[in-house]
Amino acid sequence: MNTMTSNAISPRTKRRLQAPRRLLMGIAVPCALLLVWQVVGQQASMAGVVPTPLEVIVAWRDWIFADPGMGLNPYLGTWVGNVQYSTLRVAQGFALALVLGVPLGLMIGWSRAVALMLDPMVQGMRPIPITAWLPFSIALFGIRDLGSVFLIFLGAFYPIVVNTTQGARDVDRNLVRAAAMMGCSSWQMLRRVVLPSAMPSLFTGLRLGLGIAWTAVIVSEMVAVKSGLGYVLWDAYYVGRMDIVLADMVSIGIMGYISDRLIVWLERHVLRWRILQNY
Repeated sequence: MNTMTSNAISPRTKRRLQAPRRLLMGIAVPCALLLVWQVVGQQASMAGVVPTPLEVIVAWRDWIFADPGMGLNPYLGTWVGNVQYSTLRVAQGFALALVLGVPLGLMIGWSRAVALMLDPMVQGMRPIPITAWLPFSIALFGIRDLGSVFLIFLGAFYPIVVNTTQGARDVDRNLVRAAAMMGCSSWQMLRRVVLPSAMPSLFTGLRLGLGIAWTAVIVSEMVAVKSGLGYVLWDAYYVGRMDIVLADMVSIGIMGYISDRLIVWLERHVLRWRILQNY
């Protein structure tokens, strides 16, 4: 009877029933770490060196809600604007990586000739870190948004290409043979067989690429532009505002988490068939 009842519950209802438990499990460790941080930060040896969570929350509140004209503090009320600058740059660089990386990954994974021509170059350039591209970016684009977008694009591009390539190479050959027997052209094969089969790996690449994109935007804003969360992070460190530095780090983590959840939400809708198989 219990088995029949369990089988009758839809996956969506099951996830809804499990949501409170998942929430408690997700916040237990962060809350414990915050408590330890608060206790350690109040010790005399740490006072003034590492701000406590309460001090960070107060600074973060002023950074978000305070009136910019209320004092000499340059961080008052500037949080929303800086988040918008960083988010827009991530969106532009990530979109460019998506548009170029997915087709290239599919072609490298599906066509041996394309793989022989392009895969060695991709694999050779992939290990070059984002920081190594900073001088080139500044020399080419100057201290402008385009330099930051270029670095974000590079950061997101390679995970997308590599994972899409692997997904295209792992296509079930029985599906390929069946499609060929039904008279599919090369374009139809790529669009209706290879791309759907590569989707799970593609979404893995999107999540990895988006995470690196947020890393790249912070690195680029520290040097290549004069706005955004990365710029504030470096500026606050330079003037000794560690409370703003930590609030900035938490802000970056939150924005990265939200954007990752958006990719997961999209994956659940696009790959609904795969999720249902797990129940």
